[in-house]
Amino acid sequence: MEKLTLSVNQTLKLGKRIAVCLGPGDILLLSGNLGAGKTVLAKGIAQGLGIDKNEVISPTFVLLRLYQGKHLLQHFDFYRINRPQDIYALGCQEYLDSRAVTLIEWPERLKFLLPKEFLKIKLILKGKNQRLLKFTAKGLRYKKLLKEIGAGINPALSLKVNTCKERAG
Repeated sequence: MEKLTLSVNQTLKLGKRIAVCLGPGDILLLSGNLGAGKTVLAKGIAQGLGIDKNEVISPTFVLLRLYQGKHLLQHFDFYRINRPQDIYALGCQEYLDSRAVTLIEWPERLKFLLPKEFLKIKLILKGKNQRLLKFTAKGLRYKKLLKEIGAGINPALSLKVNTCKERAG
């Protein structure tokens, strides 16, 4: 599935729409170059979980930020990690097995530590404010989640009512 956003506001809105379908234990990988909009999308997802988007900042220098909303949100940024062994040494693997909604920026740094199942969203900057988001689901749980998200978003990024079931995780 692919979605094109034409502004920062639309990227935030898309994040809010994605959040409607998320539940405990869901893992989203946010991939893309610097400035592609990963943290903007994370702010939208957080807002959709009832967290003030202005509290959400990139965890680049601390690796992880936690936010409490409808579900606990774990927001990782592995940009400054050079080897997956560094992530393992820090104990980050334990967080991936939690009941929180987990967002991971720069998941490529995880390499062999990547979870077996996840929803990956690759953000590609297409213009000053345009971003193409490419969704890939790995695992049955995330294929179902992607279908729910796709059914819940129309081309104008408006939410269709009652498209996502309450997720038990």
